[in-house]
Amino acid sequence: MADAGPVVAAGFREAGMAVSGKGFPCEERELVVVGGGPAGLCAALQASQAVGDVLVLDEADSGGGQLRKQIHRFFGSREHGAGKRGYQIAEELTGECRASGVEMRLSSAVLGFFPGGELMVDGPEGLYVLKARATVLCTGAAEKSLAFPGWTLPGVMGAGAAQTLVNIHGVLPGRRILMVGSGNVGLIVTYQLLQAGAEVVGIVEAGEKVGGYQVHLSRVRREGVPVYLNHRLLAAEGEEEVESVLVESVREGRVLRFRADCVCLAVGMTPQVELAAMRGCRMSYAPALGGFVPWHDPFMRTSVEGVFTAGDAAGVEEASVAMEEGRMAGLAACEYLGKSGGRSAERKKREVLKRLEMLRGGSWGQEKARAKAALRARRAGEGERGQSVV
Repeated sequence: MADAGPVVAAGFREAGMAVSGKGFPCEERELVVVGGGPAGLCAALQASQAVGDVLVLDEADSGGGQLRKQIHRFFGSREHGAGKRGYQIAEELTGECRASGVEMRLSSAVLGFFPGGELMVDGPEGLYVLKARATVLCTGAAEKSLAFPGWTLPGVMGAGAAQTLVNIHGVLPGRRILMVGSGNVGLIVTYQLLQAGAEVVGIVEAGEKVGGYQVHLSRVRREGVPVYLNHRLLAAEGEEEVESVLVESVREGRVLRFRADCVCLAVGMTPQVELAAMRGCRMSYAPALGGFVPWHDPFMRTSVEGVFTAGDAAGVEEASVAMEEGRMAGLAACEYLGKSGGRSAERKKREVLKRLEMLRGGSWGQEKARAKAALRARRAGEGERGQSVV
């Protein structure tokens, strides 16, 4: 596990000082949560029980993050929305935040987080600066991609982008689609594309087994979608758009050509850590968590005092884990602000830790748990020299 420390932010120190003197409108707040996904909303909701001034910033025009485009029913426990669809959970959490007095500023992109603690925000009314006593970074994750011959052709996209087109905008990304990657995202989006009327000609997986849950695999297999294990993507072909796709058997070298007008890449996610790096949080590289993540302890405190993180920004996991980490970050932020609630807060922390342990109980979750443990084994002050990840 490699580290990149506060040296990352050195180049932004002067810029941060300059921001304060540029005449931008400046506002001071007690607690700011960057990101209105499941982690951010749960952090804000938890903190609102003790802190009267909680602000959530999100670049989207509605709260919920990735939950907004999840039309399948969640399973698990009641605390994590079991039996409800993702967009319903998003609506509930957003409504609960507003009912609890949390201010939601949507269509507001955070452009920078400077070493002095200033947040540069681009909102509907223009640029302004926020200075918070405590900040929770719940900036989520971005789709990874692959570079291959033809990867710039129209019709090649991330599986998440296809999901947004179908479930948010009601637009099919293609008629005949090849899915690359058999994790949960690949399997879930495959089924949703089928529901929307597309034909999925196959799922390509370079590994020896499917990466996602059996429940999701069973659905696509019942629809007759073939899964090609030990196969890799070679190229997308076409003059002005995708017309066909070449796939190679890793073991035999046999090449298959699929007639398709869309290639969806479900090849993983990487945490969006740019703001944490700009602020000077020490970064650690953890492949099992998606790449670089801010160092954080079990209470979601980063190496920078008053800065917390949660959700996919702290390591790519399930939405249920993001919710619990958000709750923990909210509790820790309250404690930092001197509004912890005493024994009640300690009890809530223990409950969150217990639920996180339960959520990471399976084989997939245990890998994440080991990665988190290895991350936390490195003390916050170690590894202060490293390369920029911005």
